[in-house]
Amino acid sequence: MKNLLQQILDFLNYSWELGSWNLTVKKILLAILLCLVAILFTRYVTGWLLNYLKEKEIIEEKGKRKIRSILRIIVGLATIVGLLQVLGLDYTFYTMEREDAPAIDFHLSIICIAFMVFKFAQLLDWVIARILIDKYFANREERERAREMAMATKSDDDKSSANKTIQYVVYTIALILILKSFNLDYEFHNIDGKGHFTISNILQAVLTILVARLIVWITTNLVFYSYYRRSNIDQGSQYAINQIFSYVVYVVAILLALSNNLYVDLDIILGGAAALMVGIGLGLQQVFSDLVSGLILLFERTVEVGDVVEVGGIIGTITKIGIRTSVVQVRNNTSIVVPNSKFTADNVINWSHNDDKVRFVVSIGVAYGSDTELVKNTLLKVANENPDVLQRPASFVRFVEFADSSLNFELHIWSRNFIRIEDVKSDLRFQIDAEFRRNNIEIPFPQRVVWQGENP
Repeated sequence: MKNLLQQILDFLNYSWELGSWNLTVKKILLAILLCLVAILFTRYVTGWLLNYLKEKEIIEEKGKRKIRSILRIIVGLATIVGLLQVLGLDYTFYTMEREDAPAIDFHLSIICIAFMVFKFAQLLDWVIARILIDKYFANREERERAREMAMATKSDDDKSSANKTIQYVVYTIALILILKSFNLDYEFHNIDGKGHFTISNILQAVLTILVARLIVWITTNLVFYSYYRRSNIDQGSQYAINQIFSYVVYVVAILLALSNNLYVDLDIILGGAAALMVGIGLGLQQVFSDLVSGLILLFERTVEVGDVVEVGGIIGTITKIGIRTSVVQVRNNTSIVVPNSKFTADNVINWSHNDDKVRFVVSIGVAYGSDTELVKNTLLKVANENPDVLQRPASFVRFVEFADSSLNFELHIWSRNFIRIEDVKSDLRFQIDAEFRRNNIEIPFPQRVVWQGENP
């Protein structure tokens, strides 16, 4: 038995010298075993897992093919790294000498591992962004449709923003891990008493901002969104709360990134901010006024996103309230950027501030001698037949005056169609003209009597 074991060991240690490369039977068998494990794992384990996820409707066929492709690359790269180590083929193709640090050897396995880390980051991005986030928004849109809310466009924007944020976070972390793991973190400067300023410091500062963005998204879309639905908070209030929260988070994240990652002295920042405030007070008064007005609008909420307003002769819907300017979408589907100070310093008509309906007036004149009761009934009939005119509160007609050439009336209507109200008025005028012709009610034209005196 001992002789048999010894023969097996001798066989396993049998080697061939191929130049500087020493190849043994044991290395060959380990390489074959490694390849078999990789093939079995790729074919059976990943296949079973992906089929299970598809049966549970967690992923679709396109996602299944995508994940299988990534997993094959990861397993293939891991197999190559294992073969390079087992067979002793991990060739060093470059050595970077450094003065104050050990030299860095670049092996073939380093490239494979770095690429494998990025592929794993891509897989993680796919799992989080394409499965978890897409699943969440699919369920959210179903709830919105059940509640008859039209939020599809906003959901698409939120989902795209979340997917991109996840990608940036995952790939930034992967890059930092590669720099740290393979000692590739290049040092720009050694800051006395604070530490070394390297590439990873810059990446960590970027990662801090990205994480802040992710926190804002998670909080506003998961935590706040559920609270908004339970409390029936209006859209303008939701926007204001989300904006204020995001400003606070971003300010904290920027300060942390500057202090902890970039080693910037915050005292210098505060001193510079004080000098900047003086400059703002002297030369940028209007900009500063717009900034303060933006904060006032977000806190006070006299105007909110979704309100129909009239400011400076412009009528439109507020689509965004920024820190300095707001965006108003007017009737011709163009957007006008309005400084926030306009909303706090000027008189602003907010048609949707207290209620979702507004009273509008259509003026009309008829000839003297017309049946005024018939005029009134005709106008009310036209208003009640228009689908954009509300039945509650009811429309009414006001006899305004005895003018020079006509009896003047006003048709008062209530409508929720603020933006298209001029089209509604136009439709009413067309119908009024047709009904007046049908009932022989005359609309007079202005009459003027010209006296011509005798020549002296």
